[in-house]
Amino acid sequence: MSILPERVELKTSEQILVMRRSGELLHRVHEMLAEQIRPGVTTNQLDTLAHDMIRDAGATPNFLGYQGYPATLCLSVNDVVVHGIPDDRPLQDGDIVSIDGGLIIDGWHSDAARTHVVGEPRSVADAELVRITREALWAGIAALATAARVGEIGAAIEDFVADAAGESLSHLEGFGGHGIGSAMHQAPDVMNYRTRSRGPKVRPGLCLAIEPMLIQGPGNWVLEDDDWTVRATAGGRAAHSEHSVAVTEQGLLVLTAADGGAAELALRGVAAAPDPLAGAPG
Repeated sequence: MSILPERVELKTSEQILVMRRSGELLHRVHEMLAEQIRPGVTTNQLDTLAHDMIRDAGATPNFLGYQGYPATLCLSVNDVVVHGIPDDRPLQDGDIVSIDGGLIIDGWHSDAARTHVVGEPRSVADAELVRITREALWAGIAALATAARVGEIGAAIEDFVADAAGESLSHLEGFGGHGIGSAMHQAPDVMNYRTRSRGPKVRPGLCLAIEPMLIQGPGNWVLEDDDWTVRATAGGRAAHSEHSVAVTEQGLLVLTAADGGAAELALRGVAAAPDPLAGAPG
């Protein structure tokens, strides 16, 4: 008996507009958090700030309570790659902090991650880790603009990282992005490297969360006893960068970017779709 692939949810233009509103608020949450990161601040404090801002805007955090997750954000420090649970440890100068979060407006989800260096980078290698992870994300997004199949995103990310970092950085094997829409995690999987699967066809209405996760040196990792924290075990630090992106009839719309992704895509020779929030009040 053959196994049918999971159904991919394609969104209407009206639904993508609501997802853009959700993504724009999430962008503002990330901007607020970027201003608050400094030595002495705890990840619990950052989590509270995000929770309050999301609730005050009338939205709902989508991480909080997801499969029992206890916080609004995943805050992953240094060798924690993803899914770090906020705590009361003060951040120190030179720490690397990945902030991953999402929210819901009118039933539609957004999801985005950024990695920050607290104060000054400890090393050139740390600064390059953060830069290359962010650039790898945009390489994957740009590839989506001309991709026939979702698997081409991972191929583009893998090629970019190999060219930029050689063997100095490794992918977090077994983890990747996902479809997003009426649920936070949907089909299809969006891996950050080549796999045997070509993935589903890229069509208007497809919405994806693309999220490379890179580790300095070997990519060995372990899941800790809390069943959430993914920690690198070979001594390297890690970074994580993510945007939610919609494929529309008019091109790509980066739902969680300030300008819908127009500026970054233009640097890569890609014209973004018109931003439905451009010029909107508030």
